[in-house]
Amino acid sequence: MSTRTRAGWLGLLVFSVVAGCERPPTPHPLEAGGAAGGPTPRSSVALGSVTLAGVPFVKQKPDFCGEACVEMAARRLGKRIDQDAVFAETGLDPALGRGAYTKELVRAAERLGFVPGNVWTQIDARDPAPGLGDAFRALHADLARGVPSIVCMHYDERPDTTEHFRLVVGYDQDSDEVVYHEPAETDGAYRRMKRERFESLWPLKYDAAQWSLIRIPLSPGELREPPAATSTFSPADYAQHVMKLRETLKEKGLGKLNVRIEEPFVVVGNDAPDTLAQRAQTVRWAADHLEKDFFDKRPKRILDVYLWSDAASYQKGVLKLTNSAPTTPYGFYSPTHDGLFMNIATGGGTLVHEIVHPYVEADLIDAPAWINEGLGSLFEQSAERDGHIVGLTNWRLPGLQKAITRGEVPSFRALTQMSDRTFYDEDRGTNYAQARYLFHYMQERGQLIPFYEAYRAAQKSDPTGYATLQKTLGERDMDDFKKRWEAYVSGLRFP
Repeated sequence: MSTRTRAGWLGLLVFSVVAGCERPPTPHPLEAGGAAGGPTPRSSVALGSVTLAGVPFVKQKPDFCGEACVEMAARRLGKRIDQDAVFAETGLDPALGRGAYTKELVRAAERLGFVPGNVWTQIDARDPAPGLGDAFRALHADLARGVPSIVCMHYDERPDTTEHFRLVVGYDQDSDEVVYHEPAETDGAYRRMKRERFESLWPLKYDAAQWSLIRIPLSPGELREPPAATSTFSPADYAQHVMKLRETLKEKGLGKLNVRIEEPFVVVGNDAPDTLAQRAQTVRWAADHLEKDFFDKRPKRILDVYLWSDAASYQKGVLKLTNSAPTTPYGFYSPTHDGLFMNIATGGGTLVHEIVHPYVEADLIDAPAWINEGLGSLFEQSAERDGHIVGLTNWRLPGLQKAITRGEVPSFRALTQMSDRTFYDEDRGTNYAQARYLFHYMQERGQLIPFYEAYRAAQKSDPTGYATLQKTLGERDMDDFKKRWEAYVSGLRFP
């Protein structure tokens, strides 16, 4: 459950409400003086029995009780509209990490072709029975013409109760019970609640003089099914991810961090929202350009990009989130923790470098380290040229030039055949730089993108990439090529 605020009747009232129970509390008998305001005088309305048969039941995702109710009504009419599609139609920013409030749910229903009609009703708090009677008769009349209603009501009578959307599908005159679908529970189809209790939980009692009733009749208009998703993750996927993320952050004492979405990543930071938005543009720029030139696939899971504003918050945040202190002052990608952790005060170079890795992870099967780190390090100093990302010379250059002078740079056959352990643990200081400036050489000759595409196609037959490298370069004598490449590198300058 999560506290939320809904825009009220005619936009003049603000309700502080909660909906979306993942593990709802156990209902108990009606109690006076609870959050719902104690028993409400029941309207004396004699109505016949009516129940809509065959309404499919859907269990809600966390905080998607309203979205699930719309899905149930749509499925009854033969439309393939799920709760994720309903959420997408609300227009909500998934970074908010919540489901729809009433106004947003009405917007989604209308966009999907329902005609909700009047949703908000005010009744006299001093004498609620007449207003409740009229509202219940309207609900019953809609049921009689085959229209279910979403009702926003208190979940139960406890002082800390939440507010919750339920789908009303019938009324039984003999037992005087409201029949409804309870989206918060697995066996929630065709539940029953005494009308007296229903009318007690229904009013939202935030005004001493007037109570508010929220009911969304789902009258069908020209219903439309939303287009098939074109992204790896839907807005609902991001919203659900952010809900879980905020719970984790709160547990870790990091609940004040700000969140924004930069597909396919969720960006988290301790800067103010405007500053975080500016910093997150590096994520957006890198993802867009890398996908344009290199990667056909996005990461297979939603990853969090933590942008810490200084060294102290970076150290503290990483320790809280991973239970280990960072081993680099700049930043790193951790597949284990599904995140990229950055001291963004050191600049965006490491961030772009690390963004490459989850893309390579998704695009290739066990990519050799020289390709993974070659691409990553190439773009740690990058710019845009004719709409494409390009790597520039950087701080790795002087060390490589000295190694060339000393004759310490291994052959390209040796580089490409290194195991990951050898590449990382037995690096004499040249492996990253050699791979980076090999790619820089190819980039400047228009060979880098063709090489990557060719390697991706031939990876099974050429796992090290050496044969593909030779073919792309058009070189038979790689020792001779290495001499010419070393001359090229020796002629580069940084800064």
